[in-house]
Amino acid sequence: MSLKIGDKLPSFSAKDTNGNIFNSHDYIGKQPLVIYFYPKDDTPGCTAQACSFRDNYQEFKDLGAEVIGISSDTVTSHLKFKSKFNLPFILLSDNDKKLRKLFGVQNSLFIIPGRETFVIDKQGVVIMVFNSMSSEIHITKALKVLKKLTN
Repeated sequence: MSLKIGDKLPSFSAKDTNGNIFNSHDYIGKQPLVIYFYPKDDTPGCTAQACSFRDNYQEFKDLGAEVIGISSDTVTSHLKFKSKFNLPFILLSDNDKKLRKLFGVQNSLFIIPGRETFVIDKQGVVIMVFNSMSSEIHITKALKVLKKLTN
C-alpha cells in the first residue's frame, strides 16, 4: 500500500550517515519534509539527483523544509557518497527495505529500486507523491509544492 496525498506520515526511524538514529516524529509540527527514495549511491542518475538537491538545498531551507534521501545502501556507503559530493542533507540507510515497504515505493522494471519523492507538510500530511526514474524533475516538483505552502 503506497502513501498517497492526504495520508499522515508514518512514524519511522533509521540510521543516518553519522550512525545516529533519525526519528520522523522529531520533525512533525516543526517543518516540512522532502523525502526522496533513490536506487543506489554513486550511480549516474542518483548522483545527478543528489547533486541537484544539493545545488537547490538552500532554496529548500529558505522554504523551511528538510531534505532526506533514502536508499538501501549502508551507512558507510552513504557517508562516502555524502562526502564525495558534499551533500548537505540527511541520508538514511534502509538496507532492510522496511522504509520502502512502509512508504509503498515499488521497484522499477521489476528489479531496480524505485525513485519516488514525498513532500510532507509541517503537520505531517503527505501533500505530494511523485514517482519517476527521471531524477531532475523531482526537485522542480517538490520546490513548486513547497512554494505553494508558503503563499
